Amino acid sequence: MGNSKETLIKNLADNLPTLRAKLGISQTELCEKIGVTRQTLAAIENGRRDMSWMMFVALTLLFMQNQETKVLLSVLGVHTDGLQNFFSFQSDVISNEQEDDE
Repeated sequence: MGNSKETLIKNLADNLPTLRAKLGISQTELCEKIGVTRQTLAAIENGRRDMSWMMFVALTLLFMQNQETKVLLSVLGVHTDGLQNFFSFQSDVISNEQEDDE
């Protein structure tokens, strides 16, 4: 993927407050969108807890839905070409599985 998962996760965690502010939502609102507790999110934002890969994917997909935060993801080293290829590959796998089921 180019950058390691750990690097991508660290880049997102370090910049989570900025991305959240750019989106204009509170910790509570973000937690409701991705299904985690506010305590978990606060601990990640304060560096007291590591972010899981699944949380990283959920946050990345959420931030990619907004043009301003989507641009920031690239600038901050969160959304890389390698990650885009990973998402595209996963999407292709899901599409192929759905076609096989029909």
